[in-house]
Amino acid sequence: MAGRFSRSWSLMKASAAVLRSDKSLLMFPLVSGICCLLVAASFLIPIGLTVAASGHALESHERALSTGGYVALFLFYLVQYFVIIFFNTALAGAALMHLRGEPASFSAGFELARQRVASIFGYALIAATVGLVLRALQERLGLIGRLVVGFLGLAWTVATFLVVPVLASQEVGPIDAVKRSVELLQQTWGENIIGNAGLGVVFGLLMFLAILVSGCLLMGAFALQSAVAIVLAVAIVVIGLTLLGLIQASLQGIYAAALYRYAEEGQVGHGFDQALLEQAFRPKS
Repeated sequence: MAGRFSRSWSLMKASAAVLRSDKSLLMFPLVSGICCLLVAASFLIPIGLTVAASGHALESHERALSTGGYVALFLFYLVQYFVIIFFNTALAGAALMHLRGEPASFSAGFELARQRVASIFGYALIAATVGLVLRALQERLGLIGRLVVGFLGLAWTVATFLVVPVLASQEVGPIDAVKRSVELLQQTWGENIIGNAGLGVVFGLLMFLAILVSGCLLMGAFALQSAVAIVLAVAIVVIGLTLLGLIQASLQGIYAAALYRYAEEGQVGHGFDQALLEQAFRPKS
């Protein structure tokens, strides 16, 4: 476990070195987050107004509203996934440009994703369908069924781990991108991805510490009973947690791009050590 954590920390530092050299990569998750909030508001506000206006009429049309609810949920998934995948593809594309020594920028990544918009929409359609099916199964099955659905969702996440870098690097359709992602995982380090992917663990610890510090800061501000101190504390907490989330999303995009390049081309980019990747993601025996 100590060796895995050490490798994970080294891989995160290598991703951070890329991010430090090109801070424009932070713009992709920032714009993606803003767009996701706008999408959520565009769905939630009308639904909330409809429910408030219908009142008890909602109960008498439970079946129809349930069907309509699934349609609305699917549309929400589709738009939300499209936004997330679009900007993740832009981030992966810009990161790959940087790793290959090519000029990289926000506009270059955005333009690359725009050129792949048809494939991105197709993959968003697939992801939304899978998400809706898993959600429906989870609501209708018992505890054991929910565990099975959880494993199915995990398997889907692992199988599609490299879809976004594939879309960013190759002009392929969404189904071919999923197939290629599975092939790359099977050929190299698919067996060990969960045990060795420590970015989530590292940032989980950082987020836990950030929440503790934020709690202490807010309690201190409320203890002072000063409106200025409270507003300042809330602003610091919001900005700090947002920045941590942006850094995590950017590092994960860079990390995935580096792993894709290693799996596809057998090469690593600036800041990544070949031996480190080979140790962390051993070929299947």
